[in-house]
Amino acid sequence: MSIKKELAKFKEFRNNYDFKFMELEEREDGLYYKDYLVMNDEFNLNESEDFINAGYKLKGPFSKTLSNLYPYEFKFRGKKVASIESVFQGIKFKDKKAQNLMFNYYGLASNNIKVATDYDWTKTGILYWQGKEMNRFSKEYDDFLDELYVSAISNPLYRGMLKNINKYILHSMGKKNKEETVFTRYEFERMLNTLNAYIKAND
Repeated sequence: MSIKKELAKFKEFRNNYDFKFMELEEREDGLYYKDYLVMNDEFNLNESEDFINAGYKLKGPFSKTLSNLYPYEFKFRGKKVASIESVFQGIKFKDKKAQNLMFNYYGLASNNIKVATDYDWTKTGILYWQGKEMNRFSKEYDDFLDELYVSAISNPLYRGMLKNINKYILHSMGKKNKEETVFTRYEFERMLNTLNAYIKAND
């Protein structure tokens, strides 16, 4: 199936999908879900009976492979990218050549190499795709996210991994506010849990 067709199919599915966000309670010693201490300054729970927590440095195969930093290669808008994170970091670069180089990175390197640009998108809310401005708070950006992840599930390993998950996908370390991150905790969890349901319903 072409990316265009699957993108349309995914959007239709999501419009009818009842996603329920997992709220975390903030207590003095950290973030809790029910009676589980999920995260504090020294600890991050990778899995419970109810969820799998996505994080590249967490223990457990699903936690690591759910991370945007994991090396799943795929094509996105004609560009071969090494990971989802390489795109998220690449759009923080104004320069097209530097952005294209960013697409070769994965893992912690993809996250750390952002120091190679002095542009701070959080001051303007403007990100870039191949030299063209893109507002973080726009429908254009939301559509960009949909296309990115539908392109990512063209990788059979990423798709298969998502299909094999039977718990809620959590991202406890994700930030809440759009002003400070290109992908919030809510956006991450909604996207991956919806993809999980979509793939199971359609494969």
